[in-house]
Amino acid sequence: MVRAVPRPNILLLESIHATAHEEFARHGVVVHTAAGAMEEAQLVAALRALPADRPVLLGIRSKTRVTPAVLDAVPQLLAVGAFCIGTDQIGLSAARERGIAVFNAPFSNTRSVAELVLGEIIMLSRQVFARSEACHRGLWHKSADGSHEVRGKTLGIVGYGHIGSQLSVIAEALGMQVRYHDLLAKLPLGNAQPCNSLHELLGLSDFVTLHVPDTELTRGMIGAAELAVIKRGAYLINASRGMVVDLAALRDALEHGQVGGAAIDVFPSEPAKVGDVFDSPLRGLDSVILTPHIGGSTQEAQANIGREVATALAAYLISGSTTGCVTLPNIDAAPLRSGARLLNVHRNVPGVLSAINQLLADSQVNITGQRLATMESIGLLHVDVPLRASDPEISQLSAAIAALPTSLLTRVI
Repeated sequence: MVRAVPRPNILLLESIHATAHEEFARHGVVVHTAAGAMEEAQLVAALRALPADRPVLLGIRSKTRVTPAVLDAVPQLLAVGAFCIGTDQIGLSAARERGIAVFNAPFSNTRSVAELVLGEIIMLSRQVFARSEACHRGLWHKSADGSHEVRGKTLGIVGYGHIGSQLSVIAEALGMQVRYHDLLAKLPLGNAQPCNSLHELLGLSDFVTLHVPDTELTRGMIGAAELAVIKRGAYLINASRGMVVDLAALRDALEHGQVGGAAIDVFPSEPAKVGDVFDSPLRGLDSVILTPHIGGSTQEAQANIGREVATALAAYLISGSTTGCVTLPNIDAAPLRSGARLLNVHRNVPGVLSAINQLLADSQVNITGQRLATMESIGLLHVDVPLRASDPEISQLSAAIAALPTSLLTRVI
C-alpha cells in the first residue's frame, strides 16, 4: 500500500500535555483529542472516524491498549506514540509486522522519578509518614527512636539505567554509598560500585530501590526468597513495575521486621481512572508509603514527554527519521533540502535491495542518497531522488516498490 503524507491527523488520548499539541501544530498535523483512555472497540471507532485519505497517528499514555485488532482496523495508521516510558500496552510485534513505527519517551521523566525515590529514602529513614499520621490523630510522638540520617548508609540500585544512574549521582551527593546490580555491564558514575549478584546487593544495602522493566526475568524478582536474604531492617522502594515485587511476601517480611519499611508507587493491578477504588496487601501499614503511580507525574516530566514524543513522530512524518523507534530499525535522517524520499519498510530477507534498485534502474530515476538498516525481521530503506513528491514518476515508482512481495509499507516524503 502506498501512503503519502498530506495534512496527517493524530488522535491524542489521556490528556497528553499541551507541548505535544504545540509541536504538532508547528508541523501542520491536525490534532484530535479525548481526555481518557479507550477500550478496543471505542478506539477503533475513533480512529476510523478520522479522514481515510490521510495518514493517521495515535498518541496514548499507559492506560490505552493498542492491540493487533486496532492496528488492522486502520490501514492508514503510520505510527503510535507512547507518551510515557513503557510500551507494554502496545502490541509491538504486531506493529513491527505491519511496518508501523512506535515511539516512546524513555528519558523525559527520569529526574522526576529519581527525585521521588530520593525523597522517599529520607522519609522512610526519618519515619516521616508514621509521625505525620500520629500528629493528624492528635498524638505527639517526638522521639529519635528509629530515625536516622541517610548519610553514610548504603543504597542498592537494581537496574542501573537512565533513572538508576541519575539517582546514583544524587544519592552520592548526600553522602550515601551506592552499589548497583544490572544484567548488563554498566559504567559506574561517581564512586558507585557494581555487585556480582542481586543477593549480594540485598545483603549489604540499607535501602534497595528497583528500576527495571517489566519482563519475564523481572516479574516476581523480589519474592519471599529475596526478602529472606535482605539486610534485616532495610527499606525497599519500587517505582519501576508492579509485577516486580510479591506484595504478599513483602507484607509478611514487614510484619516480622525483616524489612524495616517500604515505598511502593506501582502495583500489579491498578485502578483504571482517578476515583476508582484502590486495594493492596500493604494498606494499613504505618511503615509503608503508598503512592498512586506518580513517579513521573510532574508538570516538568509531562511537558518533556509531550515534546519528546511529538518531536519524534513529526520527524518520522517529515524525514522518515526513526531515531528512538522501538519497532523499526533506527535511521537518523536529515530533512530533505530538495527532491523526494521514498521510504520502504520490508521483510528482512535476501534480495530486497537489489529488487528495489532494479526498479529504480528500470525507471531511469537517479539516486541522490540511500540508507538501509535492519532490525530482526524488518528492514527500512530510504531512497532520495531528484524529483518532486507530486511527479507521476514518483507515484509509479512507489507503487512498483509497494507491490513487491517483501514490502510492508511504502510512502513518499
